[in-house]
Amino acid sequence: MSRAPTAFARNFVSLTKTTRTMKTVLKLEELGLLILFSAVYFLYFQGSWGLYLGLFFVPDVTFALFLITPKMGAIGYNIFHHKGVMASLMLAGYFFQNDLVINVGLIFMAHSCFDRVAGYGLKYFDSFDHTHLGWVGKSKGKNE
Repeated sequence: MSRAPTAFARNFVSLTKTTRTMKTVLKLEELGLLILFSAVYFLYFQGSWGLYLGLFFVPDVTFALFLITPKMGAIGYNIFHHKGVMASLMLAGYFFQNDLVINVGLIFMAHSCFDRVAGYGLKYFDSFDHTHLGWVGKSKGKNE
Protein backbone atom coordinates (compact mmCIF):
# COMPACT_ATOMS: atom_id res chain seq x y z
CA MET A 1 0.00 0.00 0.00
CA SER A 2 1.48 3.32 -1.10
CA ARG A 3 1.17 6.37 1.11
CA ALA A 4 0.88 9.87 -0.28
CA PRO A 5 3.87 12.05 0.51
CA THR A 6 3.46 14.38 3.45
CA ALA A 7 3.45 18.13 3.02
CA PHE A 8 6.92 18.23 4.59
CA ALA A 9 8.28 15.75 2.03
CA ARG A 10 6.72 17.64 -0.89
CA ASN A 11 8.13 20.96 0.36
CA PHE A 12 11.57 19.42 0.97
CA VAL A 13 11.72 18.02 -2.57
CA SER A 14 10.57 21.35 -4.00
CA LEU A 15 13.15 23.26 -1.96
CA THR A 16 15.93 20.88 -3.00
CA LYS A 17 15.06 21.33 -6.70
CA THR A 18 14.89 25.12 -6.27
CA THR A 19 18.27 25.18 -4.51
CA ARG A 20 19.89 23.12 -7.28
CA THR A 21 18.34 25.36 -9.93
CA MET A 22 19.55 28.51 -8.14
CA LYS A 23 23.08 27.11 -7.80
CA THR A 24 23.08 26.40 -11.54
CA VAL A 25 21.91 29.94 -12.30
CA LEU A 26 24.66 31.37 -10.07
CA LYS A 27 27.30 29.21 -11.74
CA LEU A 28 26.15 30.36 -15.18
CA GLU A 29 26.32 33.96 -14.01
CA GLU A 30 29.88 33.44 -12.77
CA LEU A 31 30.81 31.74 -16.05
CA GLY A 32 29.56 34.81 -17.92
CA LEU A 33 31.63 37.07 -15.66
CA LEU A 34 34.70 34.85 -16.14
CA ILE A 35 34.32 35.27 -19.90
CA LEU A 36 33.71 39.01 -19.54
CA PHE A 37 36.77 39.75 -17.38
CA SER A 38 38.96 37.54 -19.54
CA ALA A 39 37.67 39.24 -22.71
CA VAL A 40 38.34 42.71 -21.28
CA TYR A 41 41.86 41.60 -20.38
CA PHE A 42 42.61 40.15 -23.83
CA LEU A 43 40.61 42.43 -26.14
CA TYR A 44 40.72 45.83 -24.46
CA PHE A 45 44.15 45.68 -22.80
CA GLN A 46 45.72 43.32 -25.35
CA GLY A 47 46.91 41.17 -22.47
CA SER A 48 49.41 38.38 -22.93
CA TRP A 49 48.68 34.71 -22.38
CA GLY A 50 51.90 34.39 -20.39
CA LEU A 51 50.84 36.92 -17.76
CA TYR A 52 47.30 35.53 -17.68
CA LEU A 53 48.39 31.93 -17.15
CA GLY A 54 51.19 32.96 -14.81
CA LEU A 55 48.89 34.88 -12.48
CA PHE A 56 45.61 33.01 -12.84
CA PHE A 57 46.23 30.56 -9.98
CA VAL A 58 48.33 32.87 -7.77
CA PRO A 59 45.34 33.54 -5.43
CA ASP A 60 45.31 29.82 -4.62
CA VAL A 61 48.76 30.10 -3.04
CA THR A 62 46.80 31.23 0.03
CA PHE A 63 45.85 27.55 0.51
CA ALA A 64 49.19 27.19 2.28
CA LEU A 65 47.89 29.40 5.10
CA PHE A 66 45.39 26.66 5.99
CA LEU A 67 48.39 24.64 7.18
CA ILE A 68 48.90 27.22 9.93
CA THR A 69 45.28 27.58 11.07
CA PRO A 70 41.90 27.37 9.32
CA LYS A 71 41.15 30.95 10.37
CA MET A 72 44.37 32.33 8.89
CA GLY A 73 43.78 30.32 5.72
CA ALA A 74 40.23 31.63 5.41
CA ILE A 75 41.33 35.24 5.89
CA GLY A 76 44.07 34.94 3.26
CA TYR A 77 41.85 33.06 0.85
CA ASN A 78 38.98 35.54 1.24
CA ILE A 79 41.22 38.58 0.66
CA PHE A 80 42.53 37.16 -2.63
CA HIS A 81 39.12 35.90 -3.78
CA HIS A 82 36.85 38.77 -2.69
CA LYS A 83 35.39 40.56 -5.68
CA GLY A 84 35.26 43.87 -3.83
CA VAL A 85 39.01 43.69 -3.25
CA MET A 86 39.61 42.90 -6.93
CA ALA A 87 37.30 45.73 -8.04
CA SER A 88 39.20 48.10 -5.73
CA LEU A 89 42.46 46.91 -7.26
CA MET A 90 41.16 47.65 -10.76
CA LEU A 91 39.91 51.09 -9.68
CA ALA A 92 43.29 51.87 -8.11
CA GLY A 93 44.94 50.93 -11.40
CA TYR A 94 42.56 53.20 -13.27
CA PHE A 95 43.09 56.19 -10.96
CA PHE A 96 46.88 55.77 -10.96
CA GLN A 97 46.85 55.05 -14.71
CA ASN A 98 48.62 51.73 -14.22
CA ASP A 99 47.49 49.10 -16.73
CA LEU A 100 49.47 46.35 -14.98
CA VAL A 101 47.45 46.81 -11.78
CA ILE A 102 44.21 46.77 -13.79
CA ASN A 103 45.35 43.61 -15.58
CA VAL A 104 46.21 41.86 -12.30
CA GLY A 105 42.77 42.83 -10.97
CA LEU A 106 41.08 41.46 -14.10
CA ILE A 107 43.01 38.18 -13.90
CA PHE A 108 42.30 37.73 -10.18
CA MET A 109 38.63 38.61 -10.75
CA ALA A 110 38.45 36.01 -13.53
CA HIS A 111 40.05 33.49 -11.17
CA SER A 112 37.50 34.27 -8.48
CA CYS A 113 34.69 33.67 -11.00
CA PHE A 114 36.37 30.41 -12.06
CA ASP A 115 36.36 29.23 -8.44
CA ARG A 116 32.68 30.13 -8.06
CA VAL A 117 31.85 28.13 -11.22
CA ALA A 118 33.69 25.19 -9.63
CA GLY A 119 31.56 25.62 -6.49
CA TYR A 120 34.16 27.23 -4.23
CA GLY A 121 33.17 30.35 -2.39
CA LEU A 122 34.57 32.53 0.33
CA LYS A 123 35.67 30.49 3.34
CA TYR A 124 34.30 30.41 6.85
CA PHE A 125 36.86 30.26 9.64
CA ASP A 126 36.00 26.73 10.81
CA SER A 127 36.96 24.60 7.81
CA PHE A 128 38.43 24.77 4.31
CA ASP A 129 35.34 22.90 3.08
CA HIS A 130 32.85 25.44 4.53
CA THR A 131 32.12 28.20 2.01
CA HIS A 132 29.45 30.83 1.54
CA LEU A 133 28.10 28.66 -1.29
CA GLY A 134 27.78 25.60 0.95
CA TRP A 135 30.01 22.70 1.88
CA VAL A 136 32.52 21.40 -0.68
CA GLY A 137 34.96 18.53 -0.96
CA LYS A 138 34.72 15.70 1.58
CA SER A 139 32.09 17.65 3.54
CA LYS A 140 29.73 18.12 0.58
CA GLY A 141 27.22 15.77 2.19
CA LYS A 142 26.53 18.35 4.91
CA ASN A 143 24.57 20.39 2.36
CA GLU A 144 21.66 17.98 2.48
